[in-house]
Amino acid sequence: MLGLAAATGGCSSIERLSAIGERPALSAIENPTTQPGYKPVQMPMPAPQAASYSPNSLWRNGSRAFFKDQRARQVGDLLTVQVNITDRATFDNETKRSRTNKEDAGISDFAGSKLLSGSAALVMPGKILAADSTAQSDGKGSVNRHEALQTNVAAVVTQILPNGNLVVEGRQEIRVNFEVRELIVAGIVRPEDIQSDNTIDSAKIAQARIAYGGRGQITDVQQPRYGQQVLDVLLPF
Repeated sequence: MLGLAAATGGCSSIERLSAIGERPALSAIENPTTQPGYKPVQMPMPAPQAASYSPNSLWRNGSRAFFKDQRARQVGDLLTVQVNITDRATFDNETKRSRTNKEDAGISDFAGSKLLSGSAALVMPGKILAADSTAQSDGKGSVNRHEALQTNVAAVVTQILPNGNLVVEGRQEIRVNFEVRELIVAGIVRPEDIQSDNTIDSAKIAQARIAYGGRGQITDVQQPRYGQQVLDVLLPF
C-alpha cells in the first residue's frame, strides 16, 4: 500500500516534502498560449464579410464604434471580469415500494402418501410447492445547496475569433500566511458586452470556466490522505 501511494503521488510528494516549513510558492507569470493544456478555441463561425465604405463618409460598414475607446479588443489587452455567482438549488425526493408474494400448491394425498408409513411417509411431500416472499423498499434523497462568490479578476485577451469575439483568461493568486487562494476565469466574450469602464459580468461569458480554490497547509488538512483516496477508487463496497 505504501508503494502504491508513493507511485501515485510521484514527484509531487517529493516536492511537498522538500517544502515543509516553507510558504507555498506563487506561480510564475507565463504566456497562456504556451501552456501544455492550451488549445485554440474552435467554434462554428459565419462567413467573413468584406468591409465596404460609403462615399464621402468616415463610417465603415461593420464597425462597432466610430471613435476609438479603451475597451479590450486586441490580443494582449486587459479587461476586468466581475465574478458574481449566486446559485441555490433545493431538491427533495422520496420513493416507497412494497410487494408481498405467496405461493401454495398442495395435494392432500400426493402419490398415496397417506397409505405409507414409517420412513417412507416422511420422504413423500404433502405439498408440491410452498413459497413466501416479501420485498420492501424505502428511498429518500434531498439536496440543499447554496453557493455565492463575488470578486473581480483581471483577464487578458488570448485569442480573437473570426467573428470578432474575444477569448479571455484570467488567473489570480493570493497568499495569506501559508495558504494560497487561486481564482481562474476563462471563456468567450462579445466586445459589445464589455462596459465603458472595461469590465464585464461573468454571466455574459460564454463557455465560462471559473475555478476558485486553494493550496497550502489548510487545504492539506481538509483533503483525505493518498491511501484513503486510492481505497475509495479501488474498493467496490
